[in-house]
Amino acid sequence: MTDHHPSGHHPAGRQPADRQPTDHQTSQENDVTGATIWLTGLPSAGKTTIAYELAGRLREEGHRVEILDGDEIREFLSAGLGFSREDRHTNVQRIGFVAELLASHGVKVLVPVIAPYADSREAVRKRHAAEGTAFVEVHVATPVEVCSVRDVKGLYAKQAAGEISGLTGVDDPYEAPETPDLRIESQDQTVQESAAQLHALLTERGLL
Repeated sequence: MTDHHPSGHHPAGRQPADRQPTDHQTSQENDVTGATIWLTGLPSAGKTTIAYELAGRLREEGHRVEILDGDEIREFLSAGLGFSREDRHTNVQRIGFVAELLASHGVKVLVPVIAPYADSREAVRKRHAAEGTAFVEVHVATPVEVCSVRDVKGLYAKQAAGEISGLTGVDDPYEAPETPDLRIESQDQTVQESAAQLHALLTERGLL
């Protein structure tokens, strides 16, 4: 899509009056209804795996999708930041800014990022609300006992061996969302079922 609102920024879901859906669209607003879907949870909770599973399904349906992966953001957008509370907050706000920018232009933005502090996530939500952009908070609520067994990146083993410190949910705080838009118990279902659960919520919210 190359045509833009004259201001370059318009609330998600609004399309110019002269714009009509094209034949390749599976629904009228596939290309114009953007949203940020933030998947928060502990390391190895399954956030990224679920995000990629959902992204594949959304692309097949004709949606424009981007994934803002936490590790990639750290490397390219937040290089130099550490893991203090202040730096974690800054990292989350940067990701939130990019996500809202993309979502405001009709992209479904999946953000599998820990974002351990409630006030940081709330600041991102408020930014989206101020811009009229949809924001969905998903808590991938996998227990730390399960995450430490999965240990996709070997972080729990390194922490146990004293090689690293500040691991979220172990020796650094994780403030779980009290009222997320969706809570996924990934340890009790398949990745496909988790993605389907999130897809159903987005459909219910009128975002698909």
